Amino acid sequence: MEQVNIGIIGGSGLYQMPELQNVRELAVDTPFGKPSDAFIIGELDSVTVAFLPRHGRGHRLTPSELPFRANIYAMKLLGVEYILSVSAVGSLQEKYAPTDFVIPDQFFDRTRARAHESTFFGHGIVGHITFAHPVCNELGDILESSCIAAGVKTHRGGTYICMEGPAFSTKAESNVYRQWGMDVIGMTNLQEAKLAREAEIAYATLALVTDYDCWYDGHDDVTVDIVIEYLNKNVRNAQLVLKDAVRRVAAKSTPNQYRDAIKNAIFTAPEHWPAETAEKLDAIVGKYKPTS
Repeated sequence: MEQVNIGIIGGSGLYQMPELQNVRELAVDTPFGKPSDAFIIGELDSVTVAFLPRHGRGHRLTPSELPFRANIYAMKLLGVEYILSVSAVGSLQEKYAPTDFVIPDQFFDRTRARAHESTFFGHGIVGHITFAHPVCNELGDILESSCIAAGVKTHRGGTYICMEGPAFSTKAESNVYRQWGMDVIGMTNLQEAKLAREAEIAYATLALVTDYDCWYDGHDDVTVDIVIEYLNKNVRNAQLVLKDAVRRVAAKSTPNQYRDAIKNAIFTAPEHWPAETAEKLDAIVGKYKPTS
């Protein structure tokens, strides 16, 4: 299978970048089923990247239907060490205006129906990752530098609250999240970040603000046309940021700091690993199984 060092998860506007050259599709099967769609493999300034449309082409999957484990495991099978995740979000604070970019460094989980898609562990192999700092700070630095280079108004740091969806928040919920000190709200990135850490892949989020959440007094005046206008502007800016960020990641001299993230996280002794589970997780735990 073709090996790719950098993966990008996002929407269709990202793999249809005019700068993406030598584009081809690659279907990847995993022990957790099929990913959201076929991967789009291509080159940005001679750097090979693997794009995965999070919701499938045509936006066919709700956030709760996403095959998170298959998506991240497929990245692992491709040899990905760095994931740049691009996601539209609502703003919970006035300082994050529509078309601004946010690079969050924390997550807060409000999902309820995704326990089976939130970890690779279980079925006889128990692991507890360290997740106090859920994103890669080095990738955050790179994204911030690339946003500055692209001239995008960017906010470094902040908390992304991940809700279940697919409906948006009630006004009461939105106001509570603000009182909790949350910064932006979305429906997808928490599970991606957890699974990437278990897969020993560095992960960071580029959050694209499309609107103020419903707490904002003028929220009801926002039209679909306005949101689409913001989305289109965000997508083009994100394309420019990603092109620059991919170049910076490829030129990086330091290794992936999470390449041994689960070395001390697996509580089950290898001699007690069920053979079926060990085989299923081989791309992740295989290197920690003693050779006979």
